[in-house]
Amino acid sequence: MAKVRALVLERQHELALRDIDLPMDTGPGQVKIKIHTVGVCGSDVHYYTHGKIGPFVVNEPMVLGHEAAGTVVEVGAGVTHLKVGDRVCMEPGIPDPNSKASRLGMYNVDPAVTFWATPPVHGVLTPEVVHPANYTYKLPDNVSFAEGAMVEPFAVGMQAATKAKIAPGDTAVVLGAGPIGTMVAIAALAGGCARAIVADLAQPKLDIAAQYQGVIPVNIREKNLAEEVARLTDGWGADVIFECSGSPKAWETVMELPRPGGVIVAVGLPVNPVGFDVSTASTKEIRIETVFRYAHQYERSIALLGSGRVDLKPLISETFGFEDSIKAFDRAVEARPDDVKLQIVME
Repeated sequence: MAKVRALVLERQHELALRDIDLPMDTGPGQVKIKIHTVGVCGSDVHYYTHGKIGPFVVNEPMVLGHEAAGTVVEVGAGVTHLKVGDRVCMEPGIPDPNSKASRLGMYNVDPAVTFWATPPVHGVLTPEVVHPANYTYKLPDNVSFAEGAMVEPFAVGMQAATKAKIAPGDTAVVLGAGPIGTMVAIAALAGGCARAIVADLAQPKLDIAAQYQGVIPVNIREKNLAEEVARLTDGWGADVIFECSGSPKAWETVMELPRPGGVIVAVGLPVNPVGFDVSTASTKEIRIETVFRYAHQYERSIALLGSGRVDLKPLISETFGFEDSIKAFDRAVEARPDDVKLQIVME
């Protein structure tokens, strides 16, 4: 253990920049990374404001942050695919490789997963971290640290697009234009959708999403979404619906949106159980898929960024220095309608 400076959530509503003991020895199969950029995620903010997410409760001080990129500064025994100086991003969830979920390829749902900044596991808003090399990915030269730190939320979009089994030319509807909703739309378009109808109440967020070719913004304060989808699809319905808002109200009318045989992908997580129209789902033979984080999406996400087909830079609203980390979190709590992703640079 070593004392290092970090952004620590002491308890609900209380953040501190202070020294804390963290493990810093680089063991076999591990690398030490000098952190450069960390994104502020909604889950980090939720722990700050509520002190818990479902069964995960902050009972003792915890370092925040799990969307990160940096530079390898030390390599443990047995690591051959990374070297000192490599620019990397890191997958924050580490499963048990021998678990049944991992053997099935669904390591994201392994109950034994340890995930950065999920109680009691510390996050990465600290100058250096040690991480398994197998969950550390080299960035192409043309992908910045800021973009590397965006791979984590983009991987959620990639997981959603993969679960949807998109066919070339599909029409998607994305409910919610927050960071995840917008990245789901981008991933859906990269995955073959011809267009993504993005619906939200906040016009500034829709304006940001509309910068991407193929996005059709719909402000549901002004227009009826079901009517717009019907108009744009000649009454047939959309092929894929991504529910990214987490709003229980979204499920009240979501069955109006897909075509017969279409798919609904649940990405947003409502706080409480929701009801939905099973009869319509049955008569239209709607397929329902769910998403929890991601599995096997980092390399694909990085490849898309490196190819230039996906540009996430327009989603970065503002960057803060490490010493202004608390200010960054307080800004995130404000939930400004024109903010998508706030980031913290450690250097």
